[in-house]
Amino acid sequence: MELKTKVHAEDGKQDLTITREFDLPVELLFKAHVDPEIIVQWKAIPNTTPKILKFGGKKHGSYQMISTDSQGKIVSSVSGVIHEFIPNRKIIRTFEVENAPIGVQLEIYDFEQFTDNTSKLSMHVIYESGAIRDQVLKMPGASGYTMGMAHDRMEAIMSKLK
Repeated sequence: MELKTKVHAEDGKQDLTITREFDLPVELLFKAHVDPEIIVQWKAIPNTTPKILKFGGKKHGSYQMISTDSQGKIVSSVSGVIHEFIPNRKIIRTFEVENAPIGVQLEIYDFEQFTDNTSKLSMHVIYESGAIRDQVLKMPGASGYTMGMAHDRMEAIMSKLK
């Protein structure tokens, strides 16, 4: 079975692309990436509770999200700065996982409307080096399958808002 979420990484490069078509209007696809109450529903790490501490959905805004285990211990903390924010079209941001050896990555999200009820997300992710990108690709959760599960959750949540 072909995966809906596709990860493309060329050998010797320091970037990758992730694409997915959704049975959602572009407005709902975009909203799923900028509404903190929705983000925590579909981006949750298994067996954790996510919480958005800050989300400035605008150019020069910033964000911070943590996930805690059942004892309240922080197991993940991510943050970044939003460099471009064009509603229903584009987000350019940095993304950093605290205490991870992968550094800061640059993410370019392009939202494209196909029809009134279908759209596409294209993500271009750039790493400091090809070696770091290759390290990330070996991590659990980097595959199209794992990311696809999160995208499936997001599509299901947002379909209820149609």
